[in-house]
Amino acid sequence: MRISAKSEYACLALIELARSEVPGTPRRVKEIAQAQEIPERYLVQILLQLKSAGLVHSARGSDGGYQLARPADAIAVADVISAIEGLGDPPRKGGSQESRRLAALFQEARLAHYQILATSSIAQLAKPETSPDWVL
Repeated sequence: MRISAKSEYACLALIELARSEVPGTPRRVKEIAQAQEIPERYLVQILLQLKSAGLVHSARGSDGGYQLARPADAIAVADVISAIEGLGDPPRKGGSQESRRLAALFQEARLAHYQILATSSIAQLAKPETSPDWVL
């Protein structure tokens, strides 16, 4: 399973929004980019995708910026990756029995990965005091 830099940056941006000092207050792109070391131009594109997926809201004006569209504990990492990457291609199914078995195995592995990401929230990642089992 590959996670692109774009998906990683999207998760980091949402973690930063979840850690906002004043919840519900929009954060500027520049602040998010500096805090998480994300190229600002790239972050703008990412935030637009996250907005289209309903994960963030934007506000215009001098007090404008981005904020989470729903609570951080209601945003799974799988939601973020799906918003950026899409669902991905299903395994190719060939004609032979071995090919079908291999495709079934690959599908099972994809579902296991997805389950881990679907049960991991942005809120969990935003809490510095907790260390989940999967952190080395």
